[in-house]
Amino acid sequence: MSTVQQVLEKKGTFVASIGRDDTVLDAAREMNDRRIGAVVVTEGDKVVGIFTERDVLTKVLAQQLDPSTTAVGEIMTTPVACCRPQTDLEECRTVMTEKRIRHLPVVDEGRLGGIITSGDILARQAAEQAKSIEYYEQYIYGPYPTTSDATTSKE
Repeated sequence: MSTVQQVLEKKGTFVASIGRDDTVLDAAREMNDRRIGAVVVTEGDKVVGIFTERDVLTKVLAQQLDPSTTAVGEIMTTPVACCRPQTDLEECRTVMTEKRIRHLPVVDEGRLGGIITSGDILARQAAEQAKSIEYYEQYIYGPYPTTSDATTSKE
């Protein structure tokens, strides 16, 4: 099975982050601009919370708080479930399922080093399944003819 590091090597390590004193409106704009569902709340390189679309719905709108004056630190989710680069994706999937979350910040030696989402895990599993299917098809039916084999004329 694949690891978090293998996913990060493909997708990159950029993480949208925000400070705990920033407003909910600032966080929502950041998420909208980047078309993402969460921002990690940090103090320096340290993860102190996570703010998600679900937080906007359940902790801001449902409570009728003003997003332009409410600080992210007041309503962020904390503590944050995190993983490490060497964590197996199956373990990440299990944590996400059990905790009903879609984002796991990646922490390496105490520093934020990326983020992995349920979509990243699903895409990796789909790619691995496609490779397995191709392998089994070749095993059963033999290798596919190449273009030069298919166009060779009989003389």
